[in-house]
Amino acid sequence: MTGADVLLLALGAVAVGAGVLVVTTKHLVRAGLYLVVCLGALAGDFLVLSAELVAWVQVLIYVGAVVVLLLFAVMLTRAPIGASDDLDRPGWPAALIGGGAGLGLTALLVDAYRWSTVALPAAGTAERLGEQIFQTWVLPFEVLSVLLLSALVGAIVLSRPDIGRAAPQRDGTAGDLVDSEPGGRR
Repeated sequence: MTGADVLLLALGAVAVGAGVLVVTTKHLVRAGLYLVVCLGALAGDFLVLSAELVAWVQVLIYVGAVVVLLLFAVMLTRAPIGASDDLDRPGWPAALIGGGAGLGLTALLVDAYRWSTVALPAAGTAERLGEQIFQTWVLPFEVLSVLLLSALVGAIVLSRPDIGRAAPQRDGTAGDLVDSEPGGRR
């Protein structure tokens, strides 16, 4: 086992541990920060695997943009910052399904590779990656950008209590306003 293998396993363990903390914590903001740690460890894994461009894209797009968008959405919707008891659900069904899926994937990979070594392809270039992204994968990137934009607009709409309510109407008397909500006061 080389030093790169040990570093890859250590960063993988950090990513898995942070991922577990993301789904088990009761603090919504802490879950977002654990997600930063998880995605940062994955970027470190990409660096160990000599995929520098993918690692920096991971840091810029996921850590820099998506997590910031998530934290802004939490702040704009006035979600509870502290521990939230409504997030406390029984975890054994999820643990059972996740553990079963993990064991199944492990058995599948061990059966497929049988601890054999795999020849690595030639290192990719930024030019080849750019060609793939902007020719083959341009539609998923555009769909993702529209999805993120709609999430941000939705967070802004949810954070403003005045949107969606009918405006007060005048009842015809001098300066008297009538609230259009049922049971409203003057």
